[in-house]
Amino acid sequence: MKRIEDYALIGDTSSGALVSTTGSIDWLCLPRFDSPASFAAILDSEKGGHWSIQPAEPARASRRYVGDTLILETHFETRTGSVVLVDALPIELGFEAPEPGAIAEEHVVVRQVRGERGRVDVRMEYKPRFDYGSITPWFRTDDDVVKAVGGPHALDLVGSVDLELTQDSVTSTFSVEEGQTESFLAAYHPSHRPAHSWKPGDCDDLLVNTARFWEQWAGRCSYDGRWRQEVMRSLLTLKALTFAPSGGVVAAATTSLPEKIGGPRNWDYRYCWLRDATFTLDVLLEKGYTEEAAGWRDWLLRAAAGDPEDLQIMYGLVGERRLHELELGWLSGYEGSRPVRIGNAAFKQLQLDVYGEVMDALYSARRAGLEASADAWRLQQTLVDFVCEKWREPDEGIWEVRSRRRHFVHSKVMAWVAVDRAVKTVEEFGRDGDVMTWRATRDAIRSEVMERGVARGRFKRAYDDDNLDASLLMLPLVGFIDAREDVMRSTIEAIEEHLVIDGLVHRYLTEAVDDGLEPGEGTFLMCSFWLVDCLVLLGRQDDALSLFERLLALGNDVGLLGEQYDPHEKRMLGNFPQAFSHVALIASAVALETSGAGRSVTRGQRAEGTLSTEPD
Repeated sequence: MKRIEDYALIGDTSSGALVSTTGSIDWLCLPRFDSPASFAAILDSEKGGHWSIQPAEPARASRRYVGDTLILETHFETRTGSVVLVDALPIELGFEAPEPGAIAEEHVVVRQVRGERGRVDVRMEYKPRFDYGSITPWFRTDDDVVKAVGGPHALDLVGSVDLELTQDSVTSTFSVEEGQTESFLAAYHPSHRPAHSWKPGDCDDLLVNTARFWEQWAGRCSYDGRWRQEVMRSLLTLKALTFAPSGGVVAAATTSLPEKIGGPRNWDYRYCWLRDATFTLDVLLEKGYTEEAAGWRDWLLRAAAGDPEDLQIMYGLVGERRLHELELGWLSGYEGSRPVRIGNAAFKQLQLDVYGEVMDALYSARRAGLEASADAWRLQQTLVDFVCEKWREPDEGIWEVRSRRRHFVHSKVMAWVAVDRAVKTVEEFGRDGDVMTWRATRDAIRSEVMERGVARGRFKRAYDDDNLDASLLMLPLVGFIDAREDVMRSTIEAIEEHLVIDGLVHRYLTEAVDDGLEPGEGTFLMCSFWLVDCLVLLGRQDDALSLFERLLALGNDVGLLGEQYDPHEKRMLGNFPQAFSHVALIASAVALETSGAGRSVTRGQRAEGTLSTEPD
């Protein structure tokens, strides 16, 4: 049985694949993150399709990324010798591309087997199944190319060894000796269009160009602190989850990996949530990646164009608005977790906190020195006016509940953030706006939250719900309240007492809260990192460091994090890898390192001129 943490991500900033510890690509969508999967064995080992390359006899496996890249090496040790399997989604053009969105246009997968010691027999099995396993392709040979065609999809496979066609797959058994390399390349193209002509010999140049791209990108990072390795891997993961042609950032590379094994909390995360993207923007700015920050801002302006009342919490990769949710009944789901979903019905929800996230991100970008945009300020004015009109309404909140709307305290506070950042933009940068109305609204929101959002000396989940919610940990992080004030300190301590299991934080107790679904899920890694940040603000540095190191230890062997973690079964849950978790890791690393220097860890407070586009 393959666990979620058994997978590693390879990506080319337009799509991503998951490779298992046994050398099997069990998830791959081409040409985009949200395209129908060509390999989906992670959701159904029988019907989903896979591409495996591994020794023919039992082997011990270990793996690593090559330096600061997304090139994966899996080392296999057998009785007769050892080989390394190299996997990559190549970036053909890299920084030589005419524009950022063209860095990877051909949509290919490169796999090489390199002999290290002795002689190893290797088995390759290639079983694409298009449209999430619903289409078994027609295989045929054309010269040295094996073509798999099904409906609108086609994959061309070339290899440096003999390839054998069966009725529904391609196989090959070959031997590799020390110093020998065998190469495979699969190229996606629409079935009605001719494909680029690839040869196995192209693999070496593609890998060299890909390594150069990632290393140059990593070299721009301004962070050189105690946790550089973990922060750099998180930054590389966020870059890999960025859809370069548009600048949008997907929440994760997968769909329907469950938040509870066997349960229905299985969602499609291959879209661009404004909330996730704004968190990502904040850490990219902090670490010197202005190009990505500018790309996201431009994506936002395009996606959000129109009536602010029509602003969605999430969009497609290039701003698509209709993300209708469907269930794929023919797939058994990860370990039987059904339904398998594509699309996400949450795009229709009202989530007031998103307005605060967007306003905070754009304010931070301005303070960090990102080139000002008149269009961005016009959008901000429109958004804040909308918040002033709508902030008293209930919403579905940050956790996208599928029950009724409520007056969530976190949502109200983020509405306060939206108005606060607008006021500060006027005060600090001389922008025009109805600042008198905005100040009055900001004061009104704060007064109502302190009056209706507090019970028993602590904040509560919603005005009509005294339960705890980990989103309350954000209140001091966005500057709404000092963490040391009694009501906030009591809230943090109550969350530690009631929502923490084995040092990790639940979003809320699903058994006590009606969120429209059956109870049960893992602890939420992002919330656990938020607790780290709050402990720093309380001056509990040792506790914060202990929890942070506990969270780092949850990463898999190549440093990737999922959305949730089950402390009882000791395994990851949810879609993988999760942008939220890696963003929060970076933010907590910064909080721990800067708190000793007397700097605030609250968002929106970055000092002007701190942005660097080169390493320190």
